[in-house]
Amino acid sequence: MRKFLTLLLISATTFSFAQKQKSTEDKRFVGLDTAFARVLKDWHAAGFAVAVVEKDKIVYAKGFGYRDYENKIPVTPNTLFAIGSCTKAFTASLIGMLVQDGKVDYDKPVRNYLPELKFYKDEMNNKITLRDMMSHRTGLPRHDYSWYLFTTPSRDSLIQRIQYMEPSADLRERWQYNNFMFLAQGAVVEKITSKKWEDNIREKIFLPLGMSNSFLSVDDMSKSNDASIGYALKNDSIIKKLDYYHIDAMGPAGSINSSVNDMAKWVTTWINNGKFNGKEIIPAAHRSEAISSQMIVGGDLPSKEKPDIYFSNYGFGWFLGSYRGHYRVEHGGNIDGFSASTCFFPSDSIGIIVLSNQNSSTVPSIVRNLIADRMLKLKYLDWESDLKNTADKAKKEDRDAKKSAIPSVKKTVMPIRDSKEYEGLYSNSAYGTFDIQLQRDSLFAITGKSTWWLRHKQYDIFDVFDKDKDGIDTSANSSPMQFQMNTNGDIISVEMNLESTLKPISFTKTPKAKEITKDSLQKYVGDYQLSGMTLKVFIKNEKTLTLSVPGQPEYELVAIDKNKFSIKIESSVTIIFSVNDKNEVIELTSVQPNGTFKAPRKK
Repeated sequence: MRKFLTLLLISATTFSFAQKQKSTEDKRFVGLDTAFARVLKDWHAAGFAVAVVEKDKIVYAKGFGYRDYENKIPVTPNTLFAIGSCTKAFTASLIGMLVQDGKVDYDKPVRNYLPELKFYKDEMNNKITLRDMMSHRTGLPRHDYSWYLFTTPSRDSLIQRIQYMEPSADLRERWQYNNFMFLAQGAVVEKITSKKWEDNIREKIFLPLGMSNSFLSVDDMSKSNDASIGYALKNDSIIKKLDYYHIDAMGPAGSINSSVNDMAKWVTTWINNGKFNGKEIIPAAHRSEAISSQMIVGGDLPSKEKPDIYFSNYGFGWFLGSYRGHYRVEHGGNIDGFSASTCFFPSDSIGIIVLSNQNSSTVPSIVRNLIADRMLKLKYLDWESDLKNTADKAKKEDRDAKKSAIPSVKKTVMPIRDSKEYEGLYSNSAYGTFDIQLQRDSLFAITGKSTWWLRHKQYDIFDVFDKDKDGIDTSANSSPMQFQMNTNGDIISVEMNLESTLKPISFTKTPKAKEITKDSLQKYVGDYQLSGMTLKVFIKNEKTLTLSVPGQPEYELVAIDKNKFSIKIESSVTIIFSVNDKNEVIELTSVQPNGTFKAPRKK
C-alpha cells in the first residue's frame, strides 16, 4: 500500500508539472511542428532552422529536418548555414558607421574614397555615389556570371572587372540588383579603415553582438561540429548534396555563415533602433536611412487575392514592402545549397529568421509567412499550399511552353569545321577566361567554377550543358555558344547571352601556346623576303620566337600547332612556316584578315 501511494504521488506530481508546462507554452507556436513537417515533405527539403524575436527576446528557436541528410543529423537553432545576400545589410552598416564618423558621405562620388574603382564611362565615374551603390541604382545590371563562373580569390581582380561592365540603364533610371556594388562598398571600408572587410565585421558587429557562432567563409564554417551541408533538388524530388561555394572574394555581397540564434541578435539590434543590450551598434541615423525607401524596385500593386500585400522598394541592403498591412523589412539569401530569409517588422517589434540548406528554396518564405501571420494575429492563410500551387503552375506553364515551342532550326547542318579548330582560351575583360578543350570526340568549356559539354546544334552554334561528378545533365541547357570567324574562316571569338539586359557577351579567342624547346625553334630563325623588305625571325630571351618587320614593333610568336604560330597581341594573324622533305624551313606565310602573304626564306 505504501508503495502504491508513493507511485500515485509521483504520478500526480508529474501530471501537475506537465499541466503547468502546457499552460505556459506560447499558444502562437502550437501546431507549428506539424505544419513544418509538411513543408519539409512537400518541398523535399533537407532541413531548416527558425528563430523569432519579439522586442529584445528570442521567443521561439527550433531546428527541423537534417543538417546532414545522409547521416540523419538534425538541425538545431545553433546549426550553421550560409546566409548569402543577407550579408548585404552588414556591409551597408559598416558604411553607415563610417558616415557617422565623418569619413565618407553617402552622396559624394564613391571614387573620392576609392580612386581605383572605375566604371564603363566618365559620367558614371563622376556621379555614382555610395547611396546609388547601396540601393542598386547605378545603371549596371547583375553581371553575376562574372564572379560566379569565373572565380578568383582576388577581390582586387573583381574590382578591376567593373570598368568593362556595360550598363543597361542610365544612372538612377531604374533599380537593378548588383552584387559587385556591395563588393565595392567592402573595398571602400577596407581603404578607409586599413583593415580587411572581415576584420571590420568581426570587430564592429560580431563581437559587440556576441555573434560568436558566425563565420565569414565556408572554410571556417566547415570546421564547426554543427555546420550544415548544402543540398539541391534533382528531378524535383531527389535530394542531392552540393559542394560548398567559396564566395570569399565576393565576401561583402554574401559570404557570412551563421545560425538563427546568432542572427536573432542582429535582428534584435535593428528592431531596437540599432541598440543591443542598451548599447548603440548600428548608428540610429543609418538604421533610419537603411529601412527607408531609397529606390523603387517595382510597383507591386495589390491583387484581388491578396489586397493587403503591396509595394516593393529598396533601402540600404534591405527590401521594403507592405505585408498584410504591416511594414516589413526583409532580405533573402541564396548561394549553392542554401537559402535564407531575414526579416523584421519595425512597427511591431517582431523579427523572423529562417535558414535552410536547400538550393534556391521557397521554404524560407513559407515558414516566414506562416510565423508572421501568427505573430501579427492575422487571419490564417495556407501559405504552404498557396506557394506550392504557384510553383506547380509555373512548372506546368514552362513544360507546356517547351512542348508548344516551334523549333527555330528545322534542318540539322553538320559541323562545318574540325572540332579541334574550336580549341583555345576565350577571354572577356569584364568576365574572365574559359578554356575550350577537345576530349576524345567532345568539346568541353572549363571555367573557374563549371565544366560545360558543348553539343553541336547548327553551323558554329553549340548547346551548352553542365557536367559534374555525376555526369552530364541534358535536362536543361544554358545559353548556347555562337562562334564567330574572320574573313579567313578562322574562329576568333564566341558569344553567349550571360546578361539578359544586354547584347551577347563576346569572348575573344587566344590560341593555346604549345610547349616548344629552343632547339626546335632554331630552324625557324632567318631572314625572309617580302615585297622588297626583309622580315627577320629570331629567338629572344632564350625561349621566345620573335618576328621583326621594318618600321613595326617586334612581334612575339606563340606556337599553336606544328610549324604554325600566332602573333601574341594579334590572334587574327597566323604565321605558317613551310618545310621541304629535309624538314628545312623554306618559306613564311602570313595569313591575315586582309589577305595571305608569302615570304621565301633567304639562303
